[in-house]
Amino acid sequence: MFGKNAEDLVVKIPLGTKVTDLKSGESFEMLEKLQRILVAKGGKGGRGNNEFKSATVQAPKFAEKGGQGEIKYFKLELAIIADVGLIGLPNSGKSSLLSVLTNAHPKIGDYPFTTLEPNLGVMNRLLLADIPGLIEGASHGRGLGDKFLKHVEKTKILIHCLDLQSENIIKDYETVRKELQEYKSDLTIKKELLVLTKSDLVDQKDIQKMLKIANKLNANNLSVSIYDDESLVELRRKIIDLSEK
Repeated sequence: MFGKNAEDLVVKIPLGTKVTDLKSGESFEMLEKLQRILVAKGGKGGRGNNEFKSATVQAPKFAEKGGQGEIKYFKLELAIIADVGLIGLPNSGKSSLLSVLTNAHPKIGDYPFTTLEPNLGVMNRLLLADIPGLIEGASHGRGLGDKFLKHVEKTKILIHCLDLQSENIIKDYETVRKELQEYKSDLTIKKELLVLTKSDLVDQKDIQKMLKIANKLNANNLSVSIYDDESLVELRRKIIDLSEK
Protein backbone atom coordinates (compact mmCIF):
# COMPACT_ATOMS: atom_id res chain seq x y z
CA MET A 1 0.00 0.00 0.00
CA PHE A 2 2.85 2.35 0.70
CA GLY A 3 5.43 0.98 -1.75
CA LYS A 4 7.97 3.42 -3.14
CA ASN A 5 7.80 4.55 -6.77
CA ALA A 6 10.78 3.60 -8.91
CA GLU A 7 13.22 6.39 -9.79
CA ASP A 8 12.68 8.10 -13.14
CA LEU A 9 15.11 7.05 -15.86
CA VAL A 10 16.52 10.32 -17.21
CA VAL A 11 18.42 10.30 -20.51
CA LYS A 12 20.52 13.42 -21.01
CA ILE A 13 20.88 14.64 -24.60
CA PRO A 14 22.60 17.71 -26.13
CA LEU A 15 20.72 20.93 -26.79
CA GLY A 16 19.55 21.04 -30.38
CA THR A 17 18.58 17.36 -30.49
CA LYS A 18 15.41 16.52 -32.42
CA VAL A 19 13.63 13.45 -31.05
CA THR A 20 11.17 11.60 -33.30
CA ASP A 21 8.85 8.76 -32.26
CA LEU A 22 9.35 6.18 -35.02
CA LYS A 23 5.81 4.79 -34.66
CA SER A 24 3.66 7.91 -34.29
CA GLY A 25 5.94 10.31 -36.16
CA GLU A 26 5.59 12.87 -33.38
CA SER A 27 8.73 14.90 -32.69
CA PHE A 28 10.09 17.60 -30.41
CA GLU A 29 13.35 19.49 -29.96
CA MET A 30 15.42 20.03 -26.85
CA LEU A 31 16.19 23.75 -26.95
CA GLU A 32 16.42 24.74 -23.27
CA LYS A 33 18.69 23.69 -20.44
CA LEU A 34 17.05 21.43 -17.82
CA GLN A 35 14.08 20.86 -20.15
CA ARG A 36 12.33 17.59 -19.20
CA ILE A 37 9.89 15.72 -21.44
CA LEU A 38 8.12 12.48 -20.57
CA VAL A 39 8.53 10.15 -23.54
CA ALA A 40 7.47 6.81 -22.01
CA LYS A 41 5.42 6.04 -18.92
CA GLY A 42 6.47 3.38 -16.45
CA GLY A 43 4.13 0.51 -15.56
CA LYS A 44 1.42 0.94 -12.94
CA GLY A 45 2.43 -0.47 -9.56
CA GLY A 46 0.78 -3.67 -8.36
CA ARG A 47 -1.31 -3.95 -5.21
CA GLY A 48 0.50 -4.82 -1.99
CA ASN A 49 -0.39 -7.73 0.31
CA ASN A 50 -2.53 -5.45 2.49
CA GLU A 51 -5.07 -5.24 -0.34
CA PHE A 52 -5.66 -8.99 -0.19
CA LYS A 53 -6.58 -9.30 3.49
CA SER A 54 -9.74 -11.22 4.28
CA ALA A 55 -11.62 -12.48 7.32
CA THR A 56 -9.75 -15.77 7.12
CA VAL A 57 -6.33 -14.46 5.97
CA GLN A 58 -5.20 -11.44 8.01
CA ALA A 59 -1.58 -11.40 6.78
CA PRO A 60 -1.39 -12.54 3.14
CA LYS A 61 2.05 -13.71 1.99
CA PHE A 62 1.53 -12.60 -1.60
CA ALA A 63 1.15 -9.35 -3.57
CA GLU A 64 0.44 -8.27 -7.15
CA LYS A 65 3.24 -7.50 -9.61
CA GLY A 66 3.28 -4.16 -11.38
CA GLY A 67 2.31 -3.71 -15.02
CA GLN A 68 4.58 -3.38 -18.05
CA GLY A 69 5.81 0.13 -18.88
CA GLU A 70 5.67 1.67 -22.36
CA ILE A 71 8.21 0.58 -24.95
CA LYS A 72 9.02 3.15 -27.61
CA TYR A 73 11.61 3.64 -30.32
CA PHE A 74 13.05 7.04 -31.18
CA LYS A 75 15.34 8.59 -33.75
CA LEU A 76 17.66 11.29 -32.37
CA GLU A 77 19.17 13.93 -34.67
CA LEU A 78 21.55 16.58 -33.39
CA ALA A 79 21.64 20.03 -34.99
CA ILE A 80 24.34 22.17 -33.41
CA ILE A 81 23.06 25.44 -31.93
CA ALA A 82 25.61 28.06 -32.98
CA ASP A 83 25.33 31.83 -33.34
CA VAL A 84 27.47 31.98 -36.48
CA GLY A 85 27.97 29.42 -39.23
CA LEU A 86 30.93 29.49 -41.62
CA ILE A 87 29.78 28.08 -44.95
CA GLY A 88 31.23 27.73 -48.43
CA LEU A 89 32.65 25.26 -50.91
CA PRO A 90 35.28 22.75 -49.74
CA ASN A 91 38.74 24.25 -49.17
CA SER A 92 37.45 27.83 -49.06
CA GLY A 93 39.31 28.67 -45.85
CA LYS A 94 36.55 28.17 -43.25
CA SER A 95 38.57 26.04 -40.83
CA SER A 96 41.56 28.37 -41.01
CA LEU A 97 39.34 31.34 -40.18
CA LEU A 98 37.77 29.51 -37.25
CA SER A 99 41.22 28.72 -35.85
CA VAL A 100 42.36 32.37 -35.87
CA LEU A 101 39.04 33.86 -34.71
CA THR A 102 38.65 31.44 -31.80
CA ASN A 103 40.67 28.99 -29.74
CA ALA A 104 39.45 26.06 -31.81
CA HIS A 105 41.99 23.72 -33.43
CA PRO A 106 40.24 22.12 -36.41
CA LYS A 107 42.05 19.85 -38.85
CA ILE A 108 43.33 22.02 -41.71
CA GLY A 109 44.59 20.77 -45.06
CA ASP A 110 45.03 22.04 -48.61
CA TYR A 111 42.53 19.58 -50.07
CA PRO A 112 38.72 19.27 -50.25
CA PHE A 113 36.71 17.71 -47.40
CA THR A 114 39.37 18.14 -44.73
CA THR A 115 36.46 18.91 -42.39
CA LEU A 116 34.03 16.00 -42.07
CA GLU A 117 32.07 17.25 -39.06
CA PRO A 118 31.33 20.72 -37.67
CA ASN A 119 34.05 22.33 -35.57
CA LEU A 120 33.15 24.81 -32.85
CA GLY A 121 34.89 27.83 -31.34
CA VAL A 122 33.96 30.83 -29.18
CA MET A 123 34.59 34.49 -30.04
CA ASN A 124 33.28 37.28 -27.80
CA ARG A 125 30.71 34.88 -26.32
CA LEU A 126 29.50 33.99 -29.82
CA LEU A 127 29.59 30.30 -30.74
CA LEU A 128 31.04 29.83 -34.24
CA ALA A 129 30.58 26.61 -36.23
CA ASP A 130 32.74 25.64 -39.17
CA ILE A 131 30.31 23.73 -41.41
CA PRO A 132 31.95 21.12 -43.70
CA GLY A 133 32.20 22.18 -47.34
CA LEU A 134 29.03 22.14 -49.43
CA ILE A 135 29.03 21.04 -53.05
CA GLU A 136 26.42 20.96 -55.82
CA GLY A 137 23.77 18.42 -54.83
CA ALA A 138 24.49 18.79 -51.09
CA SER A 139 20.81 19.34 -50.30
CA HIS A 140 20.10 15.88 -51.73
CA GLY A 141 22.86 14.18 -49.78
CA ARG A 142 25.79 14.48 -52.17
CA GLY A 143 29.04 14.78 -50.25
CA LEU A 144 27.08 14.18 -47.01
CA GLY A 145 25.63 17.66 -47.55
CA ASP A 146 22.23 16.90 -46.04
CA LYS A 147 23.97 15.92 -42.78
CA PHE A 148 25.94 19.19 -42.79
CA LEU A 149 23.10 21.53 -43.74
CA LYS A 150 21.04 20.70 -40.66
CA HIS A 151 23.70 22.44 -38.56
CA VAL A 152 23.06 25.70 -40.45
CA GLU A 153 19.40 25.78 -39.36
CA LYS A 154 20.07 27.01 -35.81
CA THR A 155 22.57 29.74 -36.72
CA LYS A 156 21.65 33.44 -36.67
CA ILE A 157 24.44 34.63 -38.99
CA LEU A 158 26.09 32.99 -42.00
CA ILE A 159 29.68 33.82 -42.92
CA HIS A 160 29.92 32.84 -46.58
CA CYS A 161 33.56 32.12 -47.43
CA LEU A 162 34.69 32.55 -51.04
CA ASP A 163 38.21 31.66 -52.18
CA LEU A 164 39.86 34.62 -53.94
CA GLN A 165 41.80 32.11 -56.05
CA SER A 166 38.57 30.80 -57.56
CA GLU A 167 37.99 31.28 -61.28
CA ASN A 168 34.34 32.20 -60.70
CA ILE A 169 33.24 33.40 -57.27
CA ILE A 170 29.73 34.18 -58.55
CA LYS A 171 29.23 30.53 -59.48
CA ASP A 172 30.73 29.43 -56.13
CA TYR A 173 28.36 31.72 -54.25
CA GLU A 174 25.29 30.69 -56.22
CA THR A 175 26.11 26.98 -55.83
CA VAL A 176 26.04 27.19 -52.05
CA ARG A 177 23.00 29.51 -51.99
CA LYS A 178 21.10 27.10 -54.23
CA GLU A 179 21.76 24.21 -51.87
CA LEU A 180 20.61 26.31 -48.89
CA GLN A 181 17.43 27.22 -50.77
CA GLU A 182 16.65 23.63 -51.77
CA TYR A 183 17.32 22.28 -48.28
CA LYS A 184 15.21 24.92 -46.50
CA SER A 185 14.24 28.21 -48.10
CA ASP A 186 14.42 30.29 -44.91
CA LEU A 187 18.18 29.62 -44.71
CA THR A 188 18.71 32.14 -47.49
CA ILE A 189 17.16 35.02 -45.50
CA LYS A 190 19.54 34.78 -42.55
CA LYS A 191 22.01 37.60 -41.91
CA GLU A 192 24.95 37.06 -44.21
CA LEU A 193 28.51 38.33 -44.54
CA LEU A 194 30.65 37.56 -47.59
CA VAL A 195 34.28 36.90 -46.76
CA LEU A 196 36.80 36.68 -49.60
CA THR A 197 39.54 34.49 -48.18
CA LYS A 198 43.27 33.95 -48.83
CA SER A 199 43.96 37.57 -49.81
CA ASP A 200 47.67 36.99 -49.13
CA LEU A 201 47.80 34.73 -52.20
CA VAL A 202 46.23 37.19 -54.66
CA ASP A 203 47.41 40.43 -56.25
CA GLN A 204 45.84 43.61 -54.82
CA LYS A 205 44.34 44.58 -58.20
CA ASP A 206 42.61 41.22 -58.44
CA ILE A 207 41.29 41.59 -54.89
CA GLN A 208 39.69 44.94 -55.76
CA LYS A 209 38.18 43.39 -58.88
CA MET A 210 36.75 40.53 -56.83
CA LEU A 211 35.35 42.94 -54.22
CA LYS A 212 33.44 44.78 -56.94
CA ILE A 213 31.95 41.46 -58.04
CA ALA A 214 31.13 40.58 -54.44
CA ASN A 215 29.30 43.91 -54.03
CA LYS A 216 26.80 42.74 -56.64
CA LEU A 217 26.12 39.62 -54.56
CA ASN A 218 26.02 41.25 -51.13
CA ALA A 219 27.17 44.72 -50.13
CA ASN A 220 28.21 43.36 -46.74
CA ASN A 221 31.62 41.91 -47.64
CA LEU A 222 35.36 42.12 -47.07
CA SER A 223 38.59 40.36 -47.99
CA VAL A 224 40.72 38.68 -45.33
CA SER A 225 43.87 36.70 -44.77
CA ILE A 226 44.66 34.68 -41.67
CA TYR A 227 48.07 36.40 -41.80
CA ASP A 228 46.66 39.93 -41.92
CA ASP A 229 45.72 41.05 -38.41
CA GLU A 230 43.98 44.23 -39.62
CA SER A 231 41.60 42.24 -41.82
CA LEU A 232 40.84 39.87 -38.95
CA VAL A 233 40.08 42.75 -36.59
CA GLU A 234 37.66 44.15 -39.19
CA LEU A 235 36.06 40.72 -39.64
CA ARG A 236 35.53 40.34 -35.89
CA ARG A 237 33.98 43.82 -35.75
CA LYS A 238 31.56 43.03 -38.57
CA ILE A 239 30.50 39.74 -36.98
CA ILE A 240 29.87 41.41 -33.61
CA ASP A 241 27.95 44.26 -35.27
CA LEU A 242 25.74 41.76 -37.11
CA SER A 243 25.07 39.83 -33.91
CA GLU A 244 23.99 42.99 -32.07
CA LYS A 245 21.58 44.21 -34.73
